[in-house]
Amino acid sequence: MNSKKPEMQVKIQNVVASVTTGQTLDLDEIVKAFPEAEYKPHVFPGLCLRLKEPKTATLLFKTGKMVCTGARSVSQAKKAVHKVLKELEAKNLFIRCEPEITIQNIVASAILGGRVSLEMAVYSLERIMYEPEQFPGAVYRMDEPKVVILIFSNGKLVVTGAKSEEEAYQAAERLQKKLEERELIHYE
Repeated sequence: MNSKKPEMQVKIQNVVASVTTGQTLDLDEIVKAFPEAEYKPHVFPGLCLRLKEPKTATLLFKTGKMVCTGARSVSQAKKAVHKVLKELEAKNLFIRCEPEITIQNIVASAILGGRVSLEMAVYSLERIMYEPEQFPGAVYRMDEPKVVILIFSNGKLVVTGAKSEEEAYQAAERLQKKLEERELIHYE
């Protein structure tokens, strides 16, 4: 079939976590305490706090909801949320309670190490869409785990919609196996 298969490389690129604090937040007071915060309520109702470590951006809303993005792992996302809450608490802007953190989306990239025949994949895989004049990759909707994978002919993938790091890895591995079984990937 093909030459020796290289080891697939999968890397988490972004973790998006939503947070429920169970209390309202005074964004006007927060922006006074954190002048580096980005807050333009006439443009967007959320306040953005950026951390250097871990490098993330957290949106805070008056409702007490928060969205943290930019983390490279689930543990890093949780660490960022706790750090933001600790900084708010240090300035008496937040009454400490245990936040409810939910992972909403994990985006991962993968390199399969071979070339994928996207034209043939359209005929061999279900739930795939490929319109090369619109976008250079195929869009594959996987049921288990429930993710969307962008497949490029150079063997690169982008996995979106995973709810755990394991799901992202599992999706890339399952797709690679399916591509191999159907002889849609060729290793050099």
